[in-house]
Amino acid sequence: MATGRTDPQRRERILAATLDLITDEGVAGVSHRKIATRADVPLGSMTYHFTGIDDLLRQAFTRFADHIVAVFEQHLGRADSPEQAREAVTDLIDTLAEGPRRDLVLAQELYTLAARHDEYRELARQWMRRSRHLLQQHFDADTARQLDALIEGLTLHRALDGSPHDRELTRQAVVRITTA
Repeated sequence: MATGRTDPQRRERILAATLDLITDEGVAGVSHRKIATRADVPLGSMTYHFTGIDDLLRQAFTRFADHIVAVFEQHLGRADSPEQAREAVTDLIDTLAEGPRRDLVLAQELYTLAARHDEYRELARQWMRRSRHLLQQHFDADTARQLDALIEGLTLHRALDGSPHDRELTRQAVVRITTA
């Protein structure tokens, strides 16, 4: 194992290992020892970089939320018209639903924590505000809120449904919500 002075990426590896462990075992399976082993760092690095397991989880989930917001930005940033924005939202739903299972699992784990703990609820709210802000670049605030819920719901349904989902159905739902 490398020392802290020669291992500038240690903190990032710990956060990545935390998200990987959550994906594999859920938040309930997280421990400093398991994360340190996955990240290939000394156990003492855990308390050097994070004040405790809650701090580590909050920072790891913040990193995950940043990743999802970047996916939103990538899709919505190239839209120049309402029709392009609708198509971008449809593409976004496809990307999220058909993307890595890891993202779906991490989102659900964060939602579960947010349902029980205020500090994670605030993290989830910040994530939703950021997502809605990106949607509001193309749609009014109420429509952005509805679209955000549609994106979350359809992503979950499409990822868990055993039968293929028709992209046209997603497009129609987006059009219904975004057309006055």
